[in-house]
Amino acid sequence: MDFCAINTTAMFRPANLLLSLAILSYIIVIGGATYEHLAVVPQWAAAPPASLAMFQGTYGLMAHHFWIPIHPVTLLLMAAALAANWRSPRRKTIGLSIAGYVLVLVITFAHFVPELIAITTTPYSEAIDAGLQARAARWETLSLVRLAFLNIVASFFLGALTLPARSEMKS
Repeated sequence: MDFCAINTTAMFRPANLLLSLAILSYIIVIGGATYEHLAVVPQWAAAPPASLAMFQGTYGLMAHHFWIPIHPVTLLLMAAALAANWRSPRRKTIGLSIAGYVLVLVITFAHFVPELIAITTTPYSEAIDAGLQARAARWETLSLVRLAFLNIVASFFLGALTLPARSEMKS
């Protein structure tokens, strides 16, 4: 078997294509979260409320323009990948990956989003608020745990590509 050859026929089968697109979308979520933790969170969490100015005003950061559409797209692609791979050994791995992602989304919308909104909408002040700084640090720490969990789920989700699709099992 030539491991350098690419089987484009298998690559474009719906089960493989949908799984690949779902994984790509999921990894885009992780990329966005990683970017925010490296470039954005350290800035706004540094000295609130003064450091929160990046979220306020006419030209404030509007991260929700990324986050609101990416989650439904990712969930739809994951569901489509599950449906397309329903009769394959991939089903369990994809299903568990969806469950892990949904768990993160529930926790995100129950805790992280409300806390982030509460912190970032604090009125501007030059004085550093130690209590607010502690809340921001706690939010950041817990969010890094959430990101680590997303990466674990991603590793598991990527593993679905190593399992045969139903159409590949017949060969």
